[in-house]
Amino acid sequence: MKRAFVAIVAGILLVPALVAGSLAFVAPADSAHAINLKDSVDGSNSAKGEGQVSSLDGETGVIRTGINILLYIIGVISVIMIIIGGLRYATSGGNASTVTSAKNTILYAVIGLVIAIFAYAIINFVMNNVAAKN
Repeated sequence: MKRAFVAIVAGILLVPALVAGSLAFVAPADSAHAINLKDSVDGSNSAKGEGQVSSLDGETGVIRTGINILLYIIGVISVIMIIIGGLRYATSGGNASTVTSAKNTILYAVIGLVIAIFAYAIINFVMNNVAAKN
């Protein structure tokens, strides 16, 4: 029973992760956004397409975008674990060890979410102060 439950949960988590991971590498093949080499002052600008991120920091930077994606993934996983803990609690049938295990699952999911939110706040504080000094 536990193996089947673990396999189902792993399958539920694995499919969206694979889809999201494959979508992250898909780029539009639109030639309308290509930069004309004659309009570019130096070669580095001609290698970068229009609308591409030019810096690591800032509101649209790579670092902030990556952090936002990771926070979204952590939030989704936490909600899924809270649901799993609730289902385990509801189906425990009064068994004390199963109830304790379900409560711990919910507790650890909430603690993980709170830690992720605090980490996000700390990273935003540092990124804003570093970006303000440059």
